[in-house]
Amino acid sequence: MIDLGLARIGRLLQHTPQRWKAIHVAGTNGKGSICAYLSAMLCSSGVSCARFTSPHLVDRWDCIAINDEPVSETVFRDAEELVRRRDAEGRVGATEFELLTATAFEIFHRQNVDFGVIEVGLGGKLDATNALKEKAVTVIAKIGLDHQTFLGSTVEEIALHKAGIMRPGVPCVVDGSNQASVLDVLEGYAREVGAELKSPPRSDVDEALAGTDLEPHQAQNLACAHLAFRLARPQDRRSLVGLLPLIRNLQWPGRLQRLELSEISGREQDVLLDGAHNTQSAEVLAEYVRKHIRSQGQPVTWVLAATQGKDMDGILGLLLQRGDSVAAVRFEPVDGMPWVKATNPSELLRVAGEHGIDSSHLHDGGDDIKGTLTWAAEVAGGRPIVIAGSLYLVSSVLRLLRALKTRK
Repeated sequence: MIDLGLARIGRLLQHTPQRWKAIHVAGTNGKGSICAYLSAMLCSSGVSCARFTSPHLVDRWDCIAINDEPVSETVFRDAEELVRRRDAEGRVGATEFELLTATAFEIFHRQNVDFGVIEVGLGGKLDATNALKEKAVTVIAKIGLDHQTFLGSTVEEIALHKAGIMRPGVPCVVDGSNQASVLDVLEGYAREVGAELKSPPRSDVDEALAGTDLEPHQAQNLACAHLAFRLARPQDRRSLVGLLPLIRNLQWPGRLQRLELSEISGREQDVLLDGAHNTQSAEVLAEYVRKHIRSQGQPVTWVLAATQGKDMDGILGLLLQRGDSVAAVRFEPVDGMPWVKATNPSELLRVAGEHGIDSSHLHDGGDDIKGTLTWAAEVAGGRPIVIAGSLYLVSSVLRLLRALKTRK
């Protein structure tokens, strides 16, 4: 269940001190990567740092990290038990995400961290993470259309929700590549609450692009993270160039990730795994595929899943080309998020057909992720495979891969 508001989380956190400084990150796309960059920078600066991102990738507790290492199941469940007891005894009626947020903050307190990097769950203003008390910096990444049922039907309405993480006197780093109307909304809200907006200079973005093999959107995210880091830790004067060796070794799973799946499908060539699940992220993925995968005119075999309610017509219109093959599958039930439902694979295939994919190149994988990946490997041969459409599909694939490796 999604039920936005701060009253319940406020009650849950009454007995959890927040002595650590927070960097709060909102946005439609890029916020997870910004959090990863930020926590890496903070850890390298000699301070203790925690990170809370959502959704989890493999296990529920991997969404909480201390000094860039996921917390153990024991640490997680001990804090979660306390939070659930508070919820029951106080008759709070908290949502699952509110319980998870309170668990993360309880762990941060117990670990006595200096900084916490917090990714907004949904929106900003009424998201449970906005119960933060000691914000050092806020960050607003790229904003696009997503979760319109809760946040509004236009990017301007969505931007207003995300602007709600701003605080008086707390600097807010904004991705300057957002469209002008979004920037206008953010600037207006900042004036209203007394927050100073800052965007990374173009030179920082160009520096990131020149020094790495990052894609343009990744360089933009990195520049935003570096600016937020410098604002949070002004005594650390390392330049973006000085931090690039650290970033080169950073892999954020499920974002343009190359993965070897021979244990699942027998295929030796890597596949591309990406959690693109809205039109803005699909546009980025489509451009990456065009530059790096379709460069020799090769058709792509897609393995797709989606959460119910996503704009799959818009997403598939960006990703698919005639000659491609498409396998659709349901991702596994999401632990701790029972309200998340997968789109019926037949519906995804119907939309793929409307975008010119021949019926002989379509496969309904039902609930069988391993079988679907095997089909994709057989159809693709040595040609490229891309797994996309949902971070929950990314999670399912990574869990399957771990399970098969564990059995060996």
